[in-house]
Amino acid sequence: MHLLVGLGNPGKAYAQTRHNVGMWVIERAAARWSIQLSSRDTARRGSGRLGGELVELAGLLGWMNISGPPLKGLLREFDLTVNELIVVHDDLDLEPGRLRIKLAGGHGGHNGIKSVIETLGTQQFMRLKIGIGRPAPGQDSADYVLEGVTKDEMAVLEPCLERAVDALECVIHRGSEVAMNQFNARERVASQGEDKN
Repeated sequence: MHLLVGLGNPGKAYAQTRHNVGMWVIERAAARWSIQLSSRDTARRGSGRLGGELVELAGLLGWMNISGPPLKGLLREFDLTVNELIVVHDDLDLEPGRLRIKLAGGHGGHNGIKSVIETLGTQQFMRLKIGIGRPAPGQDSADYVLEGVTKDEMAVLEPCLERAVDALECVIHRGSEVAMNQFNARERVASQGEDKN
């Protein structure tokens, strides 16, 4: 069984902000895998199967900076270890539209991941990071992540969100190493002067 958890902030005011892209991936996975999500306790969640694998999807309903306790509660409820956990979240250090699967590491200034690490007492869990890019010079990062996604950004993010679900499927069916090799590579973009033939 795999527990896939999307991080974000609750309520309509934050639903379309950059900080909630992890939740968007969980919603798209649920739609693709025909899993019904419903609000229960600390998360919007649902169970289903991906091929022969049992998966539990959860979008946390609490505030980003206290993501750890409800996530730990879900692990306890399903009697899972961090080895069966995948946390999906936004990342300022990745360009919009980039994905990165990471097996461990620090929080990199992300308050949700910081809470998870502190609560679980370990950095050894898998993350699927969704690039949202950096704010403009002089703009505070905290303000940037809580802004709504622009139309131009959404055009870049839309295919990325679908690839994120592809990445989750790859991790579950083929393992983390295969998934990292496939989805962490920077996509080659042809320059204007390059021969494309």
